[in-house]
Amino acid sequence: MSQNNLNLGKVAVLMGGASAEREVSLMSGTGVLKALRSQGVDAHAFDPSERALDELKREGFERCFIALHGRFGEDGTVQGALELLGIPYTGSGVMASSISMDKVMTKRIWRFEGLSTPAWQQVKSAAETHAAFAALGAPMIVKPAREGSSIGFTKVMTADQCDAAYALASQHDSHVLCEQFIAGDEVTCPIWGPTSAPEALPVIRIVAPEGNYDYQNKYFTDTTQYLVPAGLPAGEEEAIQALVCKAYQVLGCRGWARADVMIDAKTRTPYLLEINTSPGMTGHSLVPMSARAAGISYEDLCVRLLQSTATDGKADA
Repeated sequence: MSQNNLNLGKVAVLMGGASAEREVSLMSGTGVLKALRSQGVDAHAFDPSERALDELKREGFERCFIALHGRFGEDGTVQGALELLGIPYTGSGVMASSISMDKVMTKRIWRFEGLSTPAWQQVKSAAETHAAFAALGAPMIVKPAREGSSIGFTKVMTADQCDAAYALASQHDSHVLCEQFIAGDEVTCPIWGPTSAPEALPVIRIVAPEGNYDYQNKYFTDTTQYLVPAGLPAGEEEAIQALVCKAYQVLGCRGWARADVMIDAKTRTPYLLEINTSPGMTGHSLVPMSARAAGISYEDLCVRLLQSTATDGKADA
């Protein structure tokens, strides 16, 4: 237990929340809370769906570790509230959080900046989903534009699956993304640090049952394999790390994030899928796994992230 951990003040671990990822957030937050307390940090659980955020100020909290996922947790809304309260928090600021939560806006910026991302169309009806399938070809991924954890996700193989895929995705979001499927290796790479000088942690290669890395296989089964070292051909890991750092920078991210990438099996070109600005911290989560491969314990990771808390006006850009 180092002395500086004791100088972090009274800390709220924000967990739970009102999004579709509440269950995962509670698992993340519980892990973070235990880790911080084990390092001598005065940390307390705080569920924004059960308590008003202004209680943070009244109760003397000096910083927040955001372990919320999905809507109202990583989309800029809670970040904006904390900005108004003047309480520093982990992760990206309001704008970067809001953009990164919206997969379509994220892809537009990446495409403008010349970063590779699969072809896509945003759709507002089943008919538009059929048109996207005709344009993008099979397989095609259909998913909500502003959810995470593979919620509302369908891999469409034939045109007759388009109606059900759109219906499922649109239950979660009025903005639905249709995306070209990239066949090949699925990898993820955490990034941390200020916008100006991010650092990538080791790449993890994900091998899911039948290639189906869905919500169940992410959080509740032990059959998915996570390979770190990733075992990629020479030079590929470094290229992916450089790509995700650039992806983080152009969105204005800070603190930490995790970028998901598909590597085309034929061309070995990496394609950015999305970036998560409040990654999971559960027993199955990938950022702690990558950090361990770099010699950083879960407890140390939590403390280092907490030490990076900032507000937009006082961020180390």
